[in-house]
Amino acid sequence: MPRTAARSEGPPGQHDAPAPDLPKSGPESGTETRPAPARPGSNPQPSRAAGSARLDRPVFFTALGVIAALVLAAAVFPSEFTDVTAAVLAGLVTNFGWAFVATATGFVAFALFLVFSRYGKIRLGRDDEKPRYSTPSWIAMMFSAGMGIGLMFYGVTEPISHYLTPPVEGIEPGTPAAARQAMNYTLFHWAIHPWAIYAVVGLALAYSAYRKGRGAGFSGAFLPLFRGRPAPGALRAIDVFAIFATLFGSATSLGLGVMQINGGLTEVFGTGSSLGLQIGIIALLTICFVVSAVSGISRGIKWLSNGNMILALALLFFLFVVGPTVFILELIPASAGSYLVSLPQMASRTGAFGGHEWLSTWTIFYWAWWISWTPFVGSFLAKISRGRTIREFVIGVVAVPSVISVIWFSVWGGTAITAQNSGTDIAAANAESQESAMFALLADYPLAAITSVVVVLLVAVFFISGADASSIVLGSLSSFGAAVPPKWITVLWGLLTGAVAAVLLWVGSLQALQTLTIIAAAPFLLIMIGLCTALMMDLVRDPAVTGARPASLREARQRRARSASLREARQRRARLLRGRRRQLQ
Repeated sequence: MPRTAARSEGPPGQHDAPAPDLPKSGPESGTETRPAPARPGSNPQPSRAAGSARLDRPVFFTALGVIAALVLAAAVFPSEFTDVTAAVLAGLVTNFGWAFVATATGFVAFALFLVFSRYGKIRLGRDDEKPRYSTPSWIAMMFSAGMGIGLMFYGVTEPISHYLTPPVEGIEPGTPAAARQAMNYTLFHWAIHPWAIYAVVGLALAYSAYRKGRGAGFSGAFLPLFRGRPAPGALRAIDVFAIFATLFGSATSLGLGVMQINGGLTEVFGTGSSLGLQIGIIALLTICFVVSAVSGISRGIKWLSNGNMILALALLFFLFVVGPTVFILELIPASAGSYLVSLPQMASRTGAFGGHEWLSTWTIFYWAWWISWTPFVGSFLAKISRGRTIREFVIGVVAVPSVISVIWFSVWGGTAITAQNSGTDIAAANAESQESAMFALLADYPLAAITSVVVVLLVAVFFISGADASSIVLGSLSSFGAAVPPKWITVLWGLLTGAVAAVLLWVGSLQALQTLTIIAAAPFLLIMIGLCTALMMDLVRDPAVTGARPASLREARQRRARSASLREARQRRARLLRGRRRQLQ
């Protein structure tokens, strides 16, 4: 997640003016840029002129080469590739699981600090700038990109798994105590922690792009660490890494979504599971999300996200009404309270006192998975959050999705636990095929055929609304952080995402690809820590904190007009002087 033109950082006390236009940074190698308006004594920020986005060839071709090499290795040597990635992941989780636990909780603490600190009032853009998207659309887009398809996949699977295999030793499976622990750990994995991980990355990128005018990529956010002496090679390496993680994460999500869609079609229409059908679904979804990506965030992505959110809430309300309504109403506050009370203990749990295998399979795996997704989700959150304050951003990104997750898992998890206790063997369906667990639950209630079709549609649209955002982010990362990358680059990355998913599904290496994506989370931990450090270096010198007011849009225009007038006056004076010299000669 890098992108920005090299610039000189001023000494303490000097501050950069917010970028007046949507910034697109140029490459470090000296592409032509124009400075944003700046206060006297401040450092101007270079930014790419609107419409001048172009391909960052070193980043694009290096990323393409790395991706091609890994996909080729997985396709030609599927067994060996799977064994190697599994062994690396096992060693990583065993030896560095504590690091994932500590840093995930550290990011939560950092997000809370920003909310309650004086930095919370800083706006991601000019001081007079307003958000581009309405709050409901903003929430719908972030939710669809962040974990929409995961909620469909794990809404039933995780609560029922923890209910019958409790995460805490000494608790009997299938008891009220097991149900409490099942909800505690499900919410722990899907509420505050993952969204705080996304928030710190998205915030650092949004601040760098819209407050500092460095471009919509990762490299700009790292400039404070280089003290005005950026290393283009290092910054481009971060870009390449971000592209790698984003494309592979999106491809694995496509593969998982296709399997759930196939499961739903089998439940409703009896199609059965076949490789040809799954690749056909991949092709159809790829066409849909590429078309949506080309239409832009304000049209395709926003409309899909809004519509999908409404449909998901309608399905949730239906299950709430026809399911164990009273139990769900009791479960929502009980689960939320128990989760918050148990949060410190769960957040600090490592394998020191046993349970290392369970932690490796669930919590540490989840933290690595969320971190591996931050290049994409963080970049997208930054793109849709211009004009919001830091406090508004963190609360919106962390609190609102967490509340929705509590309600979602309480309804689906509570209904699944009730059905299991009533004689419906949800556990058997889950053991046979995780993607079929939700359909097995819906079969117990009225209108099962219709609700199953709705689930298939939701999975498809959740993926489309996430993958089109992923294509735009990939295009931005490979075109110097352009806010609106060239359409052909966006289309190319979208087609590559579908192709990678299809090839690896065909050779049976999709699980290995997911493992490889999670392995990428280890080095990205260091990148995230660097982002937090660079962000704080910027925040302590922000004009809104130090007392120096950044230029408003009107002031910036007035300054440009004054500069133009002074320039014209100097030019007139120079012409007069030249005329007098000629007369004297």
